[in-house]
Amino acid sequence: MARTVFDRMMSMIRANLDHMLSKAEDPQKVLDLAILDMQAALVEAKKQVAVVIADERRLHKQAREAGGAASQWEQKAMLAIRSGAEDLARAALIRKKEHDELATMYGEQWQSQKNSSDALRSALVGLSQKIAEAHRTRRMLVARMRRAEAQRTINATLAGLNASGHDGALERMENRVTQIEAEADATLELGGGMEPSLEAQFRALEAGSVDDELAELKQRVALEGHRPKALASA
Repeated sequence: MARTVFDRMMSMIRANLDHMLSKAEDPQKVLDLAILDMQAALVEAKKQVAVVIADERRLHKQAREAGGAASQWEQKAMLAIRSGAEDLARAALIRKKEHDELATMYGEQWQSQKNSSDALRSALVGLSQKIAEAHRTRRMLVARMRRAEAQRTINATLAGLNASGHDGALERMENRVTQIEAEADATLELGGGMEPSLEAQFRALEAGSVDDELAELKQRVALEGHRPKALASA
């Protein structure tokens, strides 16, 4: 009986899981529904186990009461024998036998019911452990699913970047900036109305010293007078 009850419940849960998985449902949703089904099965099983335990206790009580009644009729039979009332003693023994048979019958039923209730108690413990395991599995699978979703999003983003040619655009932009910088340097070097470079300033200084030297020579020639013949003979 115990196995029949729990096997039927677990078969229903497995059938529901198979149906949801065949429809490619969200794994987290499937696990949540499975846990809810198992918890509902646990509540129903506890109700049935409570009925079985109540029957077990009732049968145990009836077996004890029948055994106690049999002992009382045996004492009455002994009292009748001591009093010389053999017929009364025989009647008491008949009643004792009836209660002995009842005690045996209730005892056998109680033992059978006890075996069932013990099995059901073990099954309840097993079902509770399965529910706790399902909770642990859910937490683990949900964490794995979130990591997988995050990785899939990253991969899709990277694939989109590659497909749209963003890398090539960045490279072209870098080349353009390099070209602009080169043009700016060239403009600076050529002047372009901007401040002369260091080399141009030194060339200006050198040109200035030659002009000074030329002026000095002209002054010396003027002081010595115009003597072209002397200069020619020299």
